[in-house]
Amino acid sequence: MNKVGVLLALMAAFFAGSSAAAQTIPDGATPAGLPPALRGVEFAPRLEAQMPLQLAFRDETGRDVHLSNYFGRQPVVLAFVYYGCPMLCNELERGLVGALKMISFNPAREYQVVFVSFDARETPDMALEKKNAAMSRFARPETAAGWHFLTGSKESITALTAAANFRFTYDEKTNLFAHGSGALVLTPDGRISRYFFGVDFPPRELRLGLVEASAGKIGTATDHALLFCFQYDPASGRYSTAILRIVRAGGLLTIAVIVLGIVVYRRRDARGARTRLQGAR
Repeated sequence: MNKVGVLLALMAAFFAGSSAAAQTIPDGATPAGLPPALRGVEFAPRLEAQMPLQLAFRDETGRDVHLSNYFGRQPVVLAFVYYGCPMLCNELERGLVGALKMISFNPAREYQVVFVSFDARETPDMALEKKNAAMSRFARPETAAGWHFLTGSKESITALTAAANFRFTYDEKTNLFAHGSGALVLTPDGRISRYFFGVDFPPRELRLGLVEASAGKIGTATDHALLFCFQYDPASGRYSTAILRIVRAGGLLTIAVIVLGIVVYRRRDARGARTRLQGAR
């Protein structure tokens, strides 16, 4: 998202009556001239950054859990929200659930989905309400075991958001948070593999992100072919066509065709020469 887009998003958020819908640009820089409440807002993840999996939280049932409960075997899609958010978080949740619904992979079977509230005052009951809404939209009840909505202490929240370089501010006057928006795709051992900014997530790119985070353990031959043709751009948080790879592949294919043509031509020429020699005898 460029600076003009950021400023337009911020203006729309303020006119809607919510300073919580602040969006930072992908590289973490903050446009100059923002209100003081937004100057500490940042979402600039670093690839390969390790998430602190030992942190304690509570799930939507009120059970004490550690972040490590959701790692070890599968990639994890993680998003920071707060369940009382009046606008941006709702758009993020709907966008992420909608994108995941468009791909054939299933939570619990191929990957896990974790939403973490960064408001330490929020409760498991609020988390459960959000999970129920997400499950209703996703419409695959058999995947419920792969969806997790967490709340936690200020200490756990601070440690986790710091590891992801997700920074937010709180406005006491409005009782709202200013924050960025996006989703992380983490490896089974908890490292940031890919990230996507905003609230609209292209399903194909999200799918490729999961395939890469799984180190090829999920996905089809088509997925792996697409990964040859597309490469991830950390600056934009998007996949783009890998022109150089395609050109190189095309060049190698051209060379292979030329070599094959020469070999076939020489064999035919040699066979013709032998035939003419035998006829002369």
